[in-house]
Amino acid sequence: MVREVACKKCKALTTGKMCPVCKSTELSKDWFGILLIMNPQKSKVASTLEIKVPHKYALKVT
Repeated sequence: MVREVACKKCKALTTGKMCPVCKSTELSKDWFGILLIMNPQKSKVASTLEIKVPHKYALKVT
């Protein structure tokens, strides 16, 4: 099973070596909580967190 890593800049989760949202390579294995954003234009949570791209995100990345 492949372990997901989180981007330190935008908190997007990925199994690759580069963030699919912001293209950063600063990734962390140390994260917790999952937030799924399906429609960021209508989501108050996405608006509060300034998320513009539908994706799976970590709540906290260290």
